[in-house]
This record gives sequence, C-alpha cells and structure tokens, in this order.
Amino acid sequence: MDTNENAGMTSNRPYLLRAIYDWISDNGFTPYVLVDANQPGVQVPAHVVKNGQVVLNLAMRAVANLDLGNDRITFQARFSGVSQSIAIPMHAVLALYAQENGQGMMFPADESEALSANTSDPADEANEAPPQAGGDDDRPKRGAPHLRVVK
Repeated sequence: MDTNENAGMTSNRPYLLRAIYDWISDNGFTPYVLVDANQPGVQVPAHVVKNGQVVLNLAMRAVANLDLGNDRITFQARFSGVSQSIAIPMHAVLALYAQENGQGMMFPADESEALSANTSDPADEANEAPPQAGGDDDRPKRGAPHLRVVK
C-alpha cells in the first residue's frame, strides 16, 4: 500500500472501535476492551493490570460517562467499591470483543508500526516472530492482522 494514500487522513481506529462496540451492544453481548497498560497515557488502577495488559468491561451497566472519543476512551468505573476515572488512549487499545463469544476485532499494537509493516518487504515479515504479550492468556498468537469473510 502506498503511504501517500494515508496522508492527511485521521486514524480509522476510533471509528472501527465505535462500530464494533455498537455491534456487540446491539446484539445483547458485553463489550470488553483489551488494553496495553504500558502505553503512555493509560490511566487504570495498577492492581487490575496483569502482564502489562488489562481487560475492562465497557457495558453501559458497568461504567458511567463512557466517551468513545477520537483520541481516547474515558469513563468512570468501580474497582473494589471505589469509583475511578479511566483513560485509555486509542493507540493502547489492542482489541474490542464480546465477552460471551470472543467475536470482535483486534487492532495493531501500534499504528505507526502497522503503517511501516504495510510498506515493508513481505519476505522480511515472514522471518519475524509476532510480538508476545508475555502471558498465558487465551488470545491466539497472530502475526499481522488480516480480514476474513464470515458467512
């Protein structure tokens, strides 16, 4: 892909995130967000971070004042009975999925890395191992994101 095609355009991540959130909610499922807690600007209680990541319930019944903005996700949530202000920069969102069935979308760990990967030689990418989160989570370990037609 020619990087000039993206010149002057904003990130599509917040738009995709809002669409996936609406799709999950409209189907009666619970939207969960997977966050890279090590990214700058992430404000979450330290005790909920595991292996540098945190999974948060974004259902309207679980949070207050949810704002899925273009730069960040912000909301109020209770942790151990204490209300906390949460802020998640868009670049720190790794995935948004339905808790009940895992359907949703994974996002590249860093948009600038994803952009440079699109302009690099595919032979180089084949030799690189995908980054590991360092945990024994349930998510499948994958290389570059791809789209799949679901019928």
